[in-house]
Amino acid sequence: MTTDMTNPQNPLLVGVITAAQGIRGEVRVKPFTGEPDALADFGVLFDKAGNRFEVLSARAAKAVAVVRFLGVNDRNQAESLRGTELYIDRSSLPFEELEENEYFHADLEGLEAYDSDGKFWGVITGIFDFGGGDLLELQRDGERPVIIPFTLAAVLVVDLDGGRILVDPLAAGLLDDGATPEPGGGDGYDDKKRDTDRKQ
Repeated sequence: MTTDMTNPQNPLLVGVITAAQGIRGEVRVKPFTGEPDALADFGVLFDKAGNRFEVLSARAAKAVAVVRFLGVNDRNQAESLRGTELYIDRSSLPFEELEENEYFHADLEGLEAYDSDGKFWGVITGIFDFGGGDLLELQRDGERPVIIPFTLAAVLVVDLDGGRILVDPLAAGLLDDGATPEPGGGDGYDDKKRDTDRKQ
């Protein structure tokens, strides 16, 4: 680990260090990439402070990656990194576009959620996966956040250019069974929009 003054200009969160692994400085990283060992493809990662982490090796271990960084050689050093968020610059990605139905967490956060009647359900403030699939956290001012599944049934359209998602409030668990959403007051979402940008 070294300090680098050239922080990513367009950072993307690709993982977070959750624990030390063994006694030789390896760490366990919860990845936000398609495959856990894909972290090795990036070569160099950064934290929020601009510290540079050169990846020497990365291997998959179920849902996490076991990563070895240059300069992290014992368990104490590895333990000190617990909770560190790891970023890359978007320009360093080894591909130009994501596959259909794949999204960066950074691109989803901040999108506004509406239903087809124009009712506003909140802003995406977090993306989680506790083992059962991706979940989105929605937050409205003055209210407690709610969690909805990021599935085709619950999230009908992801419109990155428009800064919105279209949700089915019943499938998303936002309504009690048998309830109907209140009218949204004319700020409707075009539910005829092409729905190729869906999450599987």
